[in-house]
Amino acid sequence: MKKTSLLSCKTFPGRLRRQIRLTRSVRARLRHTVCVLVCLTVWLPILLMFAASLMPEDELLYRYVEPLGLGREDVHAALLPAYPSLQPFVELLLRSPGFYVMFWNSCIQVLPALAGQFLVGAPAAWAFARFSFPAKKPLFFLYVLLMVLPFQVTQVSNYLILDRMRLLDTHLALILPAVWAAFPVFIMTKSFESIPNALLEAAYLDGAGELKVFIHVGLPAGYPGIVTALLLGFIDNWNALEQPIAFLKSAPRWPLSLYLPSIAQEKAAVAFAAGIVMMMPPVLFYLNGQSELEQGIAASGVKE
Repeated sequence: MKKTSLLSCKTFPGRLRRQIRLTRSVRARLRHTVCVLVCLTVWLPILLMFAASLMPEDELLYRYVEPLGLGREDVHAALLPAYPSLQPFVELLLRSPGFYVMFWNSCIQVLPALAGQFLVGAPAAWAFARFSFPAKKPLFFLYVLLMVLPFQVTQVSNYLILDRMRLLDTHLALILPAVWAAFPVFIMTKSFESIPNALLEAAYLDGAGELKVFIHVGLPAGYPGIVTALLLGFIDNWNALEQPIAFLKSAPRWPLSLYLPSIAQEKAAVAFAAGIVMMMPPVLFYLNGQSELEQGIAASGVKE
């Protein structure tokens, strides 16, 4: 009896450890399964759109167009087309010159806006982060207030100003308001505030002026915040829909975001293909700036 009890006492901790390991393994697998299901739910619309972009006209008509147009049939969604076809992409890229016009319009409107956000927002953010001046906090609060206001609130005032400046129905009607956006200043300010003071003091002791410190220390150290602001600004302006509708009246100046609503029902496959092509630049920008985006968002949450 004593030997049996001693053996059971010795084996009990080992069994307990194995049970604990098994419980942790089950919990880890459960968490992994839940994460995979959530990711699949997020990716499901994109996968359906990609599958629809490879469907021929008759299959797309059967699965989506007729049910959505008539409202009497069920949608027959599928992650894989029954008969894959590249005809929608051929129609879009080789037989749709209007697509390229709107694509270059988007480039003309978005890229200068990003350059302006950097040239205007970076010095303003540096001033907010490193200088002390009268009404600094109320002015920064005004920036935050403008950042959270939706476009519908400022639409009329922006329209009147652009009309007075005779910039309506031009590319500048979209570029100039985006240049003076408040959100990039907020993101870059928090990034500059996270720069260690010792690094700046060392530059000052070496005899560097404020401009040199900003260019050689501030911009490299605040690079994650700058990339974050420009990346989010690119996505926002690339997908802008209300601003072009409000400020642009001529179809030759429309950006790519207005191309999808202008596609007729009989070219639904082209619409799905255009959605895939339009999604590629933001995805590529995100993949190349993912680490900086995470660092910039983390820096924006650091308290003063």
